[in-house]
This record gives sequence, structure tokens and C-alpha cells, in this order.
Amino acid sequence: MRKNKKFDYNPRYYDKGEGNPFKIERKLDKFRTTYNSSGGIKGKFRRAMEDRSRKGDPNLRLRMLIIIAILVLIFLYIIDFDLSIFF
Repeated sequence: MRKNKKFDYNPRYYDKGEGNPFKIERKLDKFRTTYNSSGGIKGKFRRAMEDRSRKGDPNLRLRMLIIIAILVLIFLYIIDFDLSIFF
């Protein structure tokens, strides 16, 4: 019988201090409040709703509406839409 070939395999990006090199972990999982948290589904849902209810940038909606309006107007200009039908 023929013997199998043996290869000396060294993983390219393996750092011995990191742990398992084959473990897939997302980059932002460690910053999430709902990830790896105990309390079951009810606790995760409660924390997700708390994160949602936190206030962010107060001008975000206005900025988004302006950006969307500008993009719509650019699109209407590109397709040569006549805006005079509204006036």
C-alpha cells in the first residue's frame, strides 16, 4: 500500500495568544449590548428596545430627508421629468 503524503502545515495568520484560529467572530460583536448576554430572549429583546430608544443625532431625520430629496431631484432631472405639471 502506498503511504499518504504528509505536509508541514503552519497557518498563516495564527497568533498563539489569540486562541482558536478557526473560530469565526464578527468584528463588531464585542461592542454589541445584545450579543453574548444572559437573560434569555426576553432580556435580549428588552436590551434591544433600550438601545433603540436611546436618542441619537437630533438632526439625522432632517439630513436624511434633504439627501433623499436631492437624490430624487437629480433622478428626475436625469430622466428629463417635467416638474411644471405640479404648478
